Amino acid sequence: MLVASLLLSKIPSDFFGGATYIFIKYAPMFWYGVKITLLISMSGTIIGILIGLGIGILRTLPILKRDPLWKRISIRLIRIIATTYVEIFRGTPMIVQAVFFYYGLKPIFHWTALIAGIFIVSINTGAYMAEIIRAGIQSLDSGQNEAARSIGMNNYQTMRYIILPQAIRNAFPAIGNEFVVNIKDTSVLNVIGVTELYFQTSSVTGITFRFPDTFFVTAILYLILTFSTTLILKFIETRMNMPVSSGISSSSTVHILNANAVKGGIKK
Repeated sequence: MLVASLLLSKIPSDFFGGATYIFIKYAPMFWYGVKITLLISMSGTIIGILIGLGIGILRTLPILKRDPLWKRISIRLIRIIATTYVEIFRGTPMIVQAVFFYYGLKPIFHWTALIAGIFIVSINTGAYMAEIIRAGIQSLDSGQNEAARSIGMNNYQTMRYIILPQAIRNAFPAIGNEFVVNIKDTSVLNVIGVTELYFQTSSVTGITFRFPDTFFVTAILYLILTFSTTLILKFIETRMNMPVSSGISSSSTVHILNANAVKGGIKK
């Protein structure tokens, strides 16, 4: 108690003075929390995009009448599994998923809280990304598939060279928004002991007993992270929407087909 009293006596009594003192005094703790927050949010978003791409493509697999029965049944089964995954992880809070998977799978994987946190954010993000990618694919004109098949492209080539580039570009704002959301949502991982920014803030408040001042510092740090990320994503989005200098527009199917044909990407 004596140590705590001496420490509190050094902190300015006014709100902004106290917040400034706490930020300077405990900057290493805040900085460590920021690094872990960015590590988890970036890793989870990247892995989530890969998961979302796979699930989103599987959910849009076409079922044609000319396909054999086994193929139609397989596609329907894949769709059911993919839809179940999406609905479960979109319909339950991440904090519940964190506790369930961390403690439920720890006897099997013997993982640390950090690895578990990345896993949880990844699979949660994957469910949202799957819906974003699916919506991006289905928003495209179906005539592009027909045009691609008319020049001899198979389903894989059509998806890789025609559908996915446009779908990802159209869905990029939603993908970027998911990254911003992940920066904030990593705060729920403190429930399993991940030392991200919120966890570090709780540790500082346990030392200073100055809750408003300390969480004001944390709020500013989160705002800086999300605002700077938003600016970077807007810049990337603007660059993606700019036409290529060689004359190939990113929104032109005909030019995409011709460009890939020149590169040898289309087998005739």
